[in-house]
Amino acid sequence: MAIFEGKNIRRIWYNEEWWFSIIDIVAALTGSTDPKQYIKKMHQRDQILNTNWGTICTLLELTAPDGKKRETNCVNTESAFRIIQSIPSLKAEPFKLWLAKVGYERINETYDPELAFNRAMKTYLQKGYSKEWINQRLKTIEIRKELTDEWNRSGVEKESDFAILTNEITKAWSGKTVSEYKQFKNLKKEGLRDNMTNMELVLNMLAEATTTEISKKENPQTFHENKEVAVKGGTVAGNTRRDIEKQLGESVVTPQNSQDYLENKKKRMLK
Repeated sequence: MAIFEGKNIRRIWYNEEWWFSIIDIVAALTGSTDPKQYIKKMHQRDQILNTNWGTICTLLELTAPDGKKRETNCVNTESAFRIIQSIPSLKAEPFKLWLAKVGYERINETYDPELAFNRAMKTYLQKGYSKEWINQRLKTIEIRKELTDEWNRSGVEKESDFAILTNEITKAWSGKTVSEYKQFKNLKKEGLRDNMTNMELVLNMLAEATTTEISKKENPQTFHENKEVAVKGGTVAGNTRRDIEKQLGESVVTPQNSQDYLENKKKRMLK
């Protein structure tokens, strides 16, 4: 919003992600008094964008300045950046420079994956997470990678299948599906793991690490067999969770999210 200089960019949560009003983006970045006309000129100037317009845009109902609900052309974040690339404006330049920087960084990370871990560490620190939590979170990435490599070895390749298996593991250890867990923590676009407590991260790692080891031993050959292994791995962590909760007398699967964690941290620092 700082880059947009306080301009109001209408948005709506749709299909598990934020979608933004195209006309608001164009108005904010061009200063045009007639953004609709500007968009027409964009179509003429950028033929590839014009050809793919119907693919990247979706009509969604937003509140207009007069307070009435109207269908408006909207784009998700990826498509918003594509449109911004077609705007020859000084206000759009920071976005273009940022995209170039991100692209350069990602290419470097393919040659040296450690750079990705360093970037993640820096990002989490900037958000206010503790070093202890960050180290735990980065460890989950390693455990997850080992699991997905094992799924690949077992013939699982589709992202949709990964999601199904992850759902089985999560439900087996936490008692909730991924979507239920995110709703429990009042999350939308935010990642579930980034909003877990240390204990939740540990149990999730145990579930995924156990699933990996069981898979190596049982060598599942079909997707159904992989689902059975996922449930077994998650159940091991689920049993551990119940033992811990019995000792603590309270649930370790909590509605606390990262915002709660950071607010509590600030309160402790002010005392």
